[in-house]
Amino acid sequence: MQIQKTVILDPGHGGSDPGATYYGRQEKDDVLALAFNVGYYLEQLGVPVLYTRVTDTYDTPYEKAMIGNASGADYFVSLHRNAMPVPGSASGIESLVFEEGSEAAKMARNINAELKQVGYQNLGVIERPGLVVLRKTEMPAVLVEAGFIDNDVDNEIFDRSSQAIAKAIADGIYQTIQEEHQELIYYQIQTGAYRNRELAEQEVNQLKSQGFPAYLVYEDGWYKVRAGAFQDVSNAARLEQSLRQYGYQTIMVTGRRVE
Repeated sequence: MQIQKTVILDPGHGGSDPGATYYGRQEKDDVLALAFNVGYYLEQLGVPVLYTRVTDTYDTPYEKAMIGNASGADYFVSLHRNAMPVPGSASGIESLVFEEGSEAAKMARNINAELKQVGYQNLGVIERPGLVVLRKTEMPAVLVEAGFIDNDVDNEIFDRSSQAIAKAIADGIYQTIQEEHQELIYYQIQTGAYRNRELAEQEVNQLKSQGFPAYLVYEDGWYKVRAGAFQDVSNAARLEQSLRQYGYQTIMVTGRRVE
């Protein structure tokens, strides 16, 4: 079953704000190209993708957060490149989140782990609650620093492995979606199936009067009377035994739900 979660990618800076620069190289250009590549790989995985910008335009961090909120996306991933006051004094990738222990922090760790495989040093996940794009977004938000733009080694990795970097970020995002929204199987006990809704409701009411957690499911033109919904099959088996003691003809069925 395909889990449909949308990601909005935010290429940092843009327009009059170049971001960090290094010998004519501008952060805003690097991350826009990176965003398109990350989006491509996410779409290959079946994940719908939106963007806060697709051209060299400027929006404030607050406006970017509002664009994300208005989009209805499930995740917000802001792409950046790092820099230091002393060029070349730091190297590696890191991801920033509003707070540790969150779903965003899980995504950040997954992204960092994938980027480490590309060849970057993993500098870890850092809490930055003061950043507007992390504080004002209403969905899990991660800011990825894809290497230092003022470090020649990091730039060499960025240029040589641009596709691998994009795929690593996409894979880290997708892994988190899979982990956080797994398809759960529930075991249910069915006692009857009717074409007539009234007859089915009569049986539901009878079961409830006997203390069973009964309900109605409409599938394939049938009104199906069921009781219970357990992840542990042994609990479903005990309920089935109780129902049979009351004279019901039962079958165990499974239901699915994405959480």
